[in-house]
Amino acid sequence: MSALMEFVKLATRNLLRRKVRTALTTIGIFIGIAAVVSLISITYGMKLAVEEQFERLGKDRITITAGGGEYFISSILAAAKPLSDEELKLVAKVRGVEAAAGVLIQNGDVVFKDEKKFALIVGIPTGKEKEAFKGAYEVEKGRELKESDKFACIVGNYLYGGEFFSKKVKVGSYLEILGKKFKVVGVLKKTGNKLDDSIVVVPIETLRELTGKENELSLIYAKVKPGYEPSELAKKIKKKLRLYRNEREGEESFQVQTSEQLLERANIILSLIQFILIGIATISLVVGGIGIMNTMYMSVLERTREIGVLKAIGAKDGQVMLIFLLESGLLGLIGGVVGLALGIAAAKIVELFIVAKGITFSSYMGADLIIASLLFSFFVGVISGLLPARKAAKLLPVEALRYE
Repeated sequence: MSALMEFVKLATRNLLRRKVRTALTTIGIFIGIAAVVSLISITYGMKLAVEEQFERLGKDRITITAGGGEYFISSILAAAKPLSDEELKLVAKVRGVEAAAGVLIQNGDVVFKDEKKFALIVGIPTGKEKEAFKGAYEVEKGRELKESDKFACIVGNYLYGGEFFSKKVKVGSYLEILGKKFKVVGVLKKTGNKLDDSIVVVPIETLRELTGKENELSLIYAKVKPGYEPSELAKKIKKKLRLYRNEREGEESFQVQTSEQLLERANIILSLIQFILIGIATISLVVGGIGIMNTMYMSVLERTREIGVLKAIGAKDGQVMLIFLLESGLLGLIGGVVGLALGIAAAKIVELFIVAKGITFSSYMGADLIIASLLFSFFVGVISGLLPARKAAKLLPVEALRYE
């Protein structure tokens, strides 16, 4: 151990003797590490935010949406064949379903104090059926919709906060929705998604009257009874709806997904984005590694006589190689430390920017990411210095001592 510490001290002294070269050599490494750390921190933070959203909805929920595409609002609104009340009853009768509720989604004009905006209007049941999607939204101020409500509404946190409209909406304010006056009775808890935080929630029967969509539903929430597997129940529901619509397997005009499936799909997309971005950032690490290799080759040439002296006094090939590997590893580590600091700073700046936009978000900066980034930067340095270190170790003492 003492011998290793001596080698570390020797490698450190050699790097400090060439401060400018050391600093220039580490640029490629710290740019690469900074990019990788910030991107991992941001995308992992996004994954945690998505998981939190689905955790709130609950793992015992199944979502049936109109449209054959993925679970996006645009797909639901553009669905050629919406869901119906008959299909809601069919889902509710499936063995293992505790409760089922339908939701109608509509784009429309919302007016507040003569200011008109385009918003997403969501019609929900106000009776006992709403138990099926309990957790999908939470009221932060005011109250939930009651069965006796007809022209009452709940607004999203962003719409309420004074940024959506130029004037702040309050509980008790009146909004004109699709030409009718509604009283604001509640405000939804912030979700962190601006689209969700800008919605207006009204009783589904009222929305049907205003739109003329008497028997249409955009999506159905089904709550699974304890003891039943959501994925198996989802297959049963899909089969029954397929038979009802007389559609072939794989050609359905609807989607049936569990909360876990929705989460899995969201994570796949985020992982793909993360992989592509980190792949691009890794180019900087490759460039940095080449820079370290070039510097170490120059170092071997400059210190050929020193290597000869070390070998003449009994240093073995492995010890000489270790000295140069430690130097290249320390170059990578120095770049890693600087890159880590820059990566953390960049991730925090992005976090502040996202939070300022009204989205709940926190970048990830765990001990595992910090340790892994430092070890990786050291590893890149060692790998980059492998060939120069091998060349130094193979020098013959007599030839090395004669080198000028």
